[in-house]
Amino acid sequence: MEQRMVTKPMNNNSPYPVGMIQMLRKAVEKNASDVHLVPGDPPIFRLNREMVKQDMPVLKPYNLKELLAQVIKPHQIEALKKDLELDFSYSIPHVARFRGNVMFQRGTLAMALRVVPYEIPQLDDLGVLPGVRDLCFLPRGLVLVTGPTGSGKSTTLAAMIDIINKERKLNILTVEDPIEFLHSHKQSSVKQREVGFDTRSFPNALRHMLRHDPDVILIGEMRDLESIAIALTAAETGHLVFSTLHTQTAPLTINRIVDVFAEHQRDQIRQQLSSSLQAVLSQQLIPNIQGDGRILAMEFLKTSAAVRNLIREGKEHQLYSVMQASYATGMRTMDHSLVELFLAGKISRKEALEKCIDRTEVERLMDRRTTK
Repeated sequence: MEQRMVTKPMNNNSPYPVGMIQMLRKAVEKNASDVHLVPGDPPIFRLNREMVKQDMPVLKPYNLKELLAQVIKPHQIEALKKDLELDFSYSIPHVARFRGNVMFQRGTLAMALRVVPYEIPQLDDLGVLPGVRDLCFLPRGLVLVTGPTGSGKSTTLAAMIDIINKERKLNILTVEDPIEFLHSHKQSSVKQREVGFDTRSFPNALRHMLRHDPDVILIGEMRDLESIAIALTAAETGHLVFSTLHTQTAPLTINRIVDVFAEHQRDQIRQQLSSSLQAVLSQQLIPNIQGDGRILAMEFLKTSAAVRNLIREGKEHQLYSVMQASYATGMRTMDHSLVELFLAGKISRKEALEKCIDRTEVERLMDRRTTK
């Protein structure tokens, strides 16, 4: 474990001795996933899920202002003053990109930055389930990638968009807050819009995107009623739409979308969703058995006649039974995915049981397989 060393206090308002770019470079060198800056502590890197204080001076409130000014633009500082929080992105050429958020806490600034590799990962290298690649070749419909913060949703979507970009001749339009992975033009044409920089707001960008003749639309997050409604309409009218939600399972994803709308609209939304939804990928990143990295566990719901019927009738609680019975077609529940990773020796029993949905069922599957 890296230890924090005692450092001499700095003079009042003296510049912080480590520049922001130098600090971010160091984070990439150490393979950190996140950088946290908060007054009263030195910079902290998240290394293998642990918060590790670095051998740097303790941050003062004025240091946060100084460091922040090195990575954001004047108009973003004004937006921060107005909204008291800000999402932003920053790039160090040939090193990495960073997705940042700055907020106020106890009247002072605090900052967190997520490291985003420049290279877009290959879908096969992520450990996704068989059949996920096929979703990149759908002519239309809605594909959702869900999971908690830090579960790799953006990485999975970037890899899927990259496949489309390399293998199909289409017009791809993204709306992100902020842009994480940069896509160059390959077989397809790619336009990426960042909220706060290329457009005033998510709703405004979404209202105008259909005028740009897109074939594929990536919505960074379906965050409110308007963005969900536009995504459903776009998918229903012949576009292939990808987006994310912060939900943990496929049934909860369906519930979340429907519950956003008023009671009198829900039957119509269920009808739209049943006809346009193509797949829900719910994922978690689990520490591997060696303890030096994380591995993807994925739930995979593909739509079928039975799935569409359950969505229309509001019987999401029965979707898990359909997934369990449709293993041969490529569907997986999260619990089944965790059991497979455990039996393959990739994750520990403890981690599988901590991350599962139905502990009793997971224990039964593990014990039945290991006693054969």
